[in-house]
Amino acid sequence: MLQDGCGEPQEKLLVTWGSGPGSMGLGVPEKAGQPQVTLLPTPNGSGPGQDVDSYWPESPERSACVAGVIPVIYYSVLLSLGLPVNLLTTVALARLATRTRKPSYHYLLALTASDIVTQVVIVFVGFLLQGAVLARQVPQAVVRTANILEFAANHASVWVAVLLTVDRYNALCRPLRHRVTSSPGRTRRAIAAVFCTALLTGIPFYWWLDVWRDADPPSTMDKLLKWAHCLIVYFIPCSIFLVTNSAIILRFRKRGQRGLRPWMGKSTAILLGVTSLFALLWAPRIGVMLYHLYVAPVHRDWRVHLALDIANMMAMFNTAVNFGLYCFVSKTFRATVRQVIHDAHLSCTLGSQPEAMVVEPVLKSIGLPKGAGL
Repeated sequence: MLQDGCGEPQEKLLVTWGSGPGSMGLGVPEKAGQPQVTLLPTPNGSGPGQDVDSYWPESPERSACVAGVIPVIYYSVLLSLGLPVNLLTTVALARLATRTRKPSYHYLLALTASDIVTQVVIVFVGFLLQGAVLARQVPQAVVRTANILEFAANHASVWVAVLLTVDRYNALCRPLRHRVTSSPGRTRRAIAAVFCTALLTGIPFYWWLDVWRDADPPSTMDKLLKWAHCLIVYFIPCSIFLVTNSAIILRFRKRGQRGLRPWMGKSTAILLGVTSLFALLWAPRIGVMLYHLYVAPVHRDWRVHLALDIANMMAMFNTAVNFGLYCFVSKTFRATVRQVIHDAHLSCTLGSQPEAMVVEPVLKSIGLPKGAGL
């Protein structure tokens, strides 16, 4: 059973999450012949000393567990709340996409689907199941194969947002071309191409190393994979976000200068919100990764260890925050969510009643006499 993450080595585990999605897990004491894990003493007097400095290990062999059990609680809450919310978002967006046939709803639906995959693969399988429950006692080939799915989910999520950005840019800055080229079929093909490409780009990360177990200086392969991750997931997408969003905002300003109403639609507002939240929530993770790569190792510096834990928690929060953004911006989305909840509640209520009691209100509502067939 999982207890405090900074306790006695024989009874408690070290809660960690590496610099990549595939590095999540709980550090456990190494077997014979391998480096031992240095953990924090308990504050009940069992450790050497009671002052604050005594809580950090004097040996530089492995950084201490500073976050303790907090990441396990955080990811459990994130999954238990974020997954149902994303499922509700999926149903609502699917209804809107079917009803309006707008490409933006298809892109938001794909973005939500990739967030669900990220939560299931990274948070549930990678951290909670593989790390907290199994304590990473799984074959290395399984861990490395999970890396492919984890990185592919991240790549798909961010590049679907890139598709949404390009679509909004074309709709506002090149409206004639957008009307000609935009269709549900092309939108679905573009989304499918992004998901397939994301899976292909995730394959090289089979060789992604666990940062908590890597005490040696980074090799050329380590540097290439980390820089590839930073470029694919953050620097290139954020550059596209910056250019296209700047062009969109500049167009609204020009409309205002010409005396026209600089009206911003809900799709554009959602786009700016999604891209801004992504850039803000993922920036700490990218910064800490590069700091670890060139300045201080996570393996021997508890401060980088703590910073990386916090940065990863912020990055994963991005998978559950979009629902609140959609509700805040779009009245149509709020109404659709209410309708989905109402339909689900009505279905559960009717399903719990006897058949005769269910059929009679339905017959009355459509003006049929009692006993008439449907």
